[in-house]
Amino acid sequence: MLKIFQKVALLEAISTVLLFFVAMPLKYFADMPMAVRIAGTVHGVLVVAFVILLVLCWQEFKWSLGRVIKYFILSLIPIVSFWVEIDLKKEIRRQGLV
Repeated sequence: MLKIFQKVALLEAISTVLLFFVAMPLKYFADMPMAVRIAGTVHGVLVVAFVILLVLCWQEFKWSLGRVIKYFILSLIPIVSFWVEIDLKKEIRRQGLV
């Protein structure tokens, strides 16, 4: 489950960047609102998957509430959200799940 969460965290981080730095400028500067509709939908699905996996990993791996809150808050900030994926990759190596 940790590997799946790591991959979803990466995709969620990428979708955040695409939404804020590609789709939104296309909507407002190139009059292409469909870009936000598509990117926003993909991002929304990934956020829901991220939160569900975050809760499941919290329960399975007995993470602290502080870690869970930190991951959630970091996932909301474009660019910084990549830190969650990097941290999960380190956790996977520590547990020998590579």
